[in-house]
Amino acid sequence: MLTSHVRRWACVLLVCSGTVLAQSSANRSPPIVIEANGAVQVPAHTVPMSPFLSPEGQAYVAGHLRDMQNPAKLVQNDGVPALLVPYLARQRELYAVEKRDIAIGGVHAYEYLPRAGIAPPNRKRVLINLHGGGFSGCWPACAELESMPIAALAGVRVVSLDYRQGPKNRFPAASEDVAAAYRELLKTYSAQDIGIYGCSAGGMLTGMAVAWFQQHDLPAPGAIGILCAGLSMTGGGFGGDSAYTTAAIGESRTPPRVDAPPRITMEYFAGADLNDPLIAPVNFPAVLARFPPTLIVSGTRGFELSSAVHTHAQLVKQGVDADLHVWEGMFHGFFYNPDVPESRDCFAVIVKFFDRHLGRGRP
Repeated sequence: MLTSHVRRWACVLLVCSGTVLAQSSANRSPPIVIEANGAVQVPAHTVPMSPFLSPEGQAYVAGHLRDMQNPAKLVQNDGVPALLVPYLARQRELYAVEKRDIAIGGVHAYEYLPRAGIAPPNRKRVLINLHGGGFSGCWPACAELESMPIAALAGVRVVSLDYRQGPKNRFPAASEDVAAAYRELLKTYSAQDIGIYGCSAGGMLTGMAVAWFQQHDLPAPGAIGILCAGLSMTGGGFGGDSAYTTAAIGESRTPPRVDAPPRITMEYFAGADLNDPLIAPVNFPAVLARFPPTLIVSGTRGFELSSAVHTHAQLVKQGVDADLHVWEGMFHGFFYNPDVPESRDCFAVIVKFFDRHLGRGRP
């Protein structure tokens, strides 16, 4: 038999444990629901800044998320979104380049030359930049932000193309423009000495251009950079898990509805077959197998992350020399701001990649 003393303590323990269980239940997060088809209902929760980001990077991401909720920051004035104005001013302070307004192969372009002169290893090399902007804008802002640091840091000539975009133009206008400029450059440069790169739409177009070159018997460039992008296409964008897992915490965008019918959101591709190898080459192994060395850049908060990872896996599967660099905590197109360490690290990766691969095999 329990003594009265023991009974009293037993009652106390039961009351205490009941209180703890009640508090634990009250503090517990809502359950994760897994549907029969594997779809997961994720309860609302708070995602803090990654501790792996630099202090500057943390402040940058926080400010970017707030800016993305301010419609005035997204308005473009002559191809310059208000969001990018301070980054343009800062890059012009940091990177000494001379910009020239040119036409190449009948395509309007800006040429960026380092004021310190072309570095000796790059005298036979040139880079083509294909700017971001969703195939509907951001010329010249995105062209400037993607070209100035690379031209200055690498000591190389960069030609950024003002390729045709929507809504006025439709696929394959941009691919035709890249091919026209590329043909012109092939008159003075070897294909192995030409690199092509771009962010977002420009990253997509880089891969699309390589597929276009194959179909039109043009030699592959020496190396390419698919930045803030992948080579897949769905009705709403790049596709994959990241459309649901990273869009909100990187761009403050609402994830797409699972039950919404697929539809093309970029007018440039209106009427096109999104499974065309000239649009989504990642779905065609024979096309990928002929790709040159490829650099892929993304961030863990970039809505393109799934496509970037998938593109890298498919390239490697086909034996292509492909590098994937993913920056923890960073969002779509993060390297436009030159004042965070993560951006500077990204610039260094781009510069080293093209230096390592361009001209490979040249005597």
